[in-house]
Amino acid sequence: MFGNWRIGSVNGALLAAYFIPAWTLVAFNIMVAPVHGLYERPSVAVALFLSDNLQMAGMDTVRAAWLLALGRLTVVAFFAIYLALLCIPRIRKNGGSDEALGIALAIGSIISFASMVMASKVGEMAALRLHATELLLLLGAAIVVVIERPEAPPKTVETAAPLALEQAELLHNR
Repeated sequence: MFGNWRIGSVNGALLAAYFIPAWTLVAFNIMVAPVHGLYERPSVAVALFLSDNLQMAGMDTVRAAWLLALGRLTVVAFFAIYLALLCIPRIRKNGGSDEALGIALAIGSIISFASMVMASKVGEMAALRLHATELLLLLGAAIVVVIERPEAPPKTVETAAPLALEQAELLHNR
């Protein structure tokens, strides 16, 4: 059953197993109570950066929190699509699910990198470690996906069938 699984497929499935519940809970907390959810540990660096450096008002902070939640839910959705495509063996073998994984890795890396930079600007070390770890997970998976190509389909060599004695080679030899 696991004979046709690639390392990138297993790595992507493990990443999805982490990011889907973790980022869904963070996004749900932000959607329910935007300001309170934004000031929790996974997003506190973004909240402090927005309030300290950009001097955003209350409603602008809520909009930024919803935008962050939307970005996180987009990553979760692409990881879920990746897992759904991974369940189909034909798509998994030829690497058809790598596109959804690539989009999730790209958007997730951008969010984690921006959050890491914001955490370093405001001096929030716990959030900096969290976002740096998530960024390293995403970049490591991206490297594995880029380097490991799916199996090439087997090349079939077509050989010409020998002509039978009754069969004419040319049309004018009848």
